Amino acid sequence: MIELGVNIDHVATLRQARRTYEPDPVWAAAEAELGGADGITVHLREDRRHINDRDVELLRKTVQCKLNLEMSLVEEIVAIALRTAPAQATLVPERREEVTTEGGLNLLSDPARVTNVVARLKQAGVFVSAFIDPDAAQIDAALRMGFDAVELHTGEYANAAGDPLSNNSPAGLQLARLTSAGRLIRQAGMRLHAGHGLNYRNVHPIARIPEMVELNIGHAIVSRSIFTGLREAVREMKAILTSIAPR
Repeated sequence: MIELGVNIDHVATLRQARRTYEPDPVWAAAEAELGGADGITVHLREDRRHINDRDVELLRKTVQCKLNLEMSLVEEIVAIALRTAPAQATLVPERREEVTTEGGLNLLSDPARVTNVVARLKQAGVFVSAFIDPDAAQIDAALRMGFDAVELHTGEYANAAGDPLSNNSPAGLQLARLTSAGRLIRQAGMRLHAGHGLNYRNVHPIARIPEMVELNIGHAIVSRSIFTGLREAVREMKAILTSIAPR
């Protein structure tokens, strides 16, 4: 069964809009777990625009399922990850001016730095994933650098027009890229994850990629929770993933 990682960053975004103490991401994590989440995902950004240090510390102590910390290569953030030792760390790109992550991490731009961070995290007992685009050179680099898993960036797929089940549509072409990349990842012996821009309508074809293990979904679930409550919004997404026939 595919694991659902629920990203609760945007609960913290709402809190930060008023610079107050609510809604608390720690409460949100508990609600997500009660809804069936297999993991809780948070991105501790350098500018602390949503999740902050307190959140990470408390989530590490209270989350009963897997805590997945999305993080850049900035040394301050690496130090926090080493100290808190989440179950999983996912290395992602980060630019201050972006609204959200706009693409995968380029592992080839500074390979020595990436390799060093991966080794330090693994030495601390952290399972390490690379958030990258569906590109063969990036996948090969992830293997050489010692990553345990690859999370494919699904943003281009989510933004593409047309029926993803049509081979000639933009969405279909993006799905084919992701499927081919997934095959390379599994052949390399790494765990296959995916995320970014996935929602209740477009998740089915991604979940059906052979040997997909984990999907990380945040904005769609938090948006849905405004109308249903977070626990029910997670249950609805989990039900979709559970309905996918084994591959």
